[in-house]
Amino acid sequence: MFDNINAEKVTVGRNVVIEDSAIIRGINGKSKSIFIGDNTYIGKNVQIICDDFSIGDYSKIHHNTNIHGYKPCHIGHNAWIGQYCIIDSIGGTTIGDNCGIGAHSQLWSHIKYGDTLEGSRFLSESPLVIGNDVWFVGHCIVSPVNVKDKALALVGSVITKDMDYNCIYAGSPAKDISSKTGFHFNERGLEEKFEMLKNHLNESKLDSGKIRIVKDTLKVCFEDDMTYFDVSSRKYTKKYNKTEIQFMKYLLPEKGKFTPF
Repeated sequence: MFDNINAEKVTVGRNVVIEDSAIIRGINGKSKSIFIGDNTYIGKNVQIICDDFSIGDYSKIHHNTNIHGYKPCHIGHNAWIGQYCIIDSIGGTTIGDNCGIGAHSQLWSHIKYGDTLEGSRFLSESPLVIGNDVWFVGHCIVSPVNVKDKALALVGSVITKDMDYNCIYAGSPAKDISSKTGFHFNERGLEEKFEMLKNHLNESKLDSGKIRIVKDTLKVCFEDDMTYFDVSSRKYTKKYNKTEIQFMKYLLPEKGKFTPF
């Protein structure tokens, strides 16, 4: 068990690295629940001060990032969180799978400070909900909004409104510029993705006898000791073997992202 985690319930996956200078606890002492997935890295001077926190497999939280709040903060698999980020969950924060949060970005779920006795009108807590495959490139400031899957905010964006599916945003306040730039993702056919992933496996020079790449979930076997990567569902069978872990790390962050069945 890691000495720098202070929680009533702690679940830490396999091959997790947490730097000694990181602090993981609740708002007032012990957190109620901390969950950290397999092969996740938490860097130097990271502070996770949250009563209910979870992060999935193969995620990275880089140094000097601060995550705080008394409502749940749940982050999915394959997260990449750059250095000096702030993620606030005072209003509650949910971040999906395969999300990137560039360095020095700030994600907020509340606004508090003005003297309400004196008449300040600004006091609110609202959930921040971020879908899958979302990318805040860096130095972004995000209000408590709803961000749909595959949305992208370019560097320095100030997000004050909901972000639509697969659209690209820029500016302060950020606006949808997809009509000028095109969309974040171009759709690939199943056969193309299948061939690309096979090429990645060949280029990795790993033991291909331990990995099988398929394009149909019906061809996935959960009983044998092979690790199956299904390009149709973007999922893999987690068998914890060395080759599987090496291949996942080879693919991340930009060659391909898979989550466990």
